[in-house]
Amino acid sequence: MRLKEFEVRPTPDDPRLSAAVEGIDQEGRTVVTDVVTERPLTLFLNGREIVTMMTIGDHPDLLAVGYLLNQGMLKADDVVTAIDHAEDIETIVVRTERQTDYEDKLKKKVQTSGCAQGTVFGDLMDELDGIALSQQARLRTSWLYALTRKINTEPSLYLKAGAIHGCVLCEADKPLVYMEDVGRHNAIDKIAGYMFRHHVTSDDKIFYTTGRLTSEMVIKCVKMRIPILVSRSGFTAWGVELARKAGLTLVGRARGKRFVCLAGEGRLVFDADLSKVEVDSPRGTQRKGSMAEAD
Repeated sequence: MRLKEFEVRPTPDDPRLSAAVEGIDQEGRTVVTDVVTERPLTLFLNGREIVTMMTIGDHPDLLAVGYLLNQGMLKADDVVTAIDHAEDIETIVVRTERQTDYEDKLKKKVQTSGCAQGTVFGDLMDELDGIALSQQARLRTSWLYALTRKINTEPSLYLKAGAIHGCVLCEADKPLVYMEDVGRHNAIDKIAGYMFRHHVTSDDKIFYTTGRLTSEMVIKCVKMRIPILVSRSGFTAWGVELARKAGLTLVGRARGKRFVCLAGEGRLVFDADLSKVEVDSPRGTQRKGSMAEAD
């Protein structure tokens, strides 16, 4: 499927995703500020309850499918026969042609560093075995600077209310699918779900996240067969180790004209003239906390 720039973009004006709350500021004055909503969503795969996730509530079908894919409970060739979302009781059921039973897998889970208590089921190290990422993929530095500028200035729930993470599926210098959620793992799962449901290929894609480059983010990106992962935030040592093992290009601290690549350097193409790179965002559209790493 060929996607246009910002095929999916944030919807900061959706009244379901934030609420105006009254309080007082540092001088005792009454203020009204926007805060992000957070609600539970209990996921079932066929007849089995899998997990309850905390989410802002948009794209529940994509979140459910992406979560199951990234946990290895849904296979790339599985046929999804139905997705039933009951908003009133905060549940979603994904139904497949294949019979599923993940009782043993559910018993073995690892709590990750995700800010909304993400979990990864099964053996983390085994997740990377047998996955070969494209060696033809490239990240031109001109694309990187263009992407960060476009993403950082796109209207978003983060700019409106903060306290949220964003993930963006990109191709060359085009942001394609931009998802947000209270946890970065939720945002990446929504993109995985979108790619599965719309048959989007991954070999030539770049993945951008506002969050830290942790082991969980690396594993999910590799499982999605995306060869390049970029963040404006920093790294964890295990994230770097896993990226090197998997052959993933890992670029962090991408702010302004600066970035650091700690894995997969061979995919970088230094084609940008730094003296001509525009990095300053228009007044009023700069990302909140752009100089501080996200949680």
